[in-house]
Amino acid sequence: MPFDLQPTLTGELVVLRPLREADWSELFAVASDPRIWALHPVRDRYKEEIFQEYFRGVMASHGAFAVIDRKTGRIIGCTCYHDYREEESVVEIGYTFLARAYWGGTYNREMKKLMLTHAFQFVGRAVFWVGKTNYRSQRAMQKIGGVFIGERLDTKGRESFVYEIRTPAA
Repeated sequence: MPFDLQPTLTGELVVLRPLREADWSELFAVASDPRIWALHPVRDRYKEEIFQEYFRGVMASHGAFAVIDRKTGRIIGCTCYHDYREEESVVEIGYTFLARAYWGGTYNREMKKLMLTHAFQFVGRAVFWVGKTNYRSQRAMQKIGGVFIGERLDTKGRESFVYEIRTPAA
């Protein structure tokens, strides 16, 4: 069975469903908060022209999700499977952000649990790239069991920490 990179995943708090072009306005409304990006390597992603580049990239990944608050039915963020490598039994999870009202771990933890549970049907490990100065995301990775495996430069030459979570069976 092939790895479906865009299923609909439902938890108690959130629904992850495939991101659509029609989600642009609602997602940008969330992303336009500068404080979301304060520790991120792309600190000006709250600007429309910068966010458009992000949006195009996640749409092109064919693994992007709109994160929906189940209580309100509103989009509260985005996350993505990308760079699936079947021969290495690995997928990256990233390009994630949530509205500040949903920070604190509960929503992120559920979102990542849904994604990992689905991914581990097809791969043995998931990796996450986190900006070297993005301390909030580094703490979040540690809270969900991410293990630091090294430092890398991303495609734009920015320093990132790489975390890994392996399937419990691995």
